[in-house]
Amino acid sequence: MSKAAIVYWSGTGNTEAMAKSVAAGARAAGGEAELFTASEFSAGRLAEYDAVAFGCPSMGSEQLEEEEFEPMFRACEPELKGRRIALFGSYGWGDGEWMRTWEEVCRNLGAVLVCDSVICCETPDSAAEAECEALGRALAQG
Repeated sequence: MSKAAIVYWSGTGNTEAMAKSVAAGARAAGGEAELFTASEFSAGRLAEYDAVAFGCPSMGSEQLEEEEFEPMFRACEPELKGRRIALFGSYGWGDGEWMRTWEEVCRNLGAVLVCDSVICCETPDSAAEAECEALGRALAQG
């Protein structure tokens, strides 16, 4: 059984809702899933999990949230080589550039993206929830 951490930052609740759908998908596939806010997680915890989903909305000029999420993620970067990860997040403007940039950073670090990243505009609808659940299932298939 695969054990996954779902680590997110959410300002409005949209990315949090996505994180809960990711966890539900992982559990439905028979995996273990634990939810963490960015402030609750650290690089030292990565070794406890077979896979990690990181979720962060687009902020500012299409970037990761700078106060809590980005510092936590930057601390995790040296440990991502060869690690199974997935990315998700919501946005209110732009075209998803923040996610494309984030995916590229992760690939350059040697992380293994287990599936396509999931983004949604504002509140996740039923299609976005289904995509998040599929992302969770992909995490659980280790």
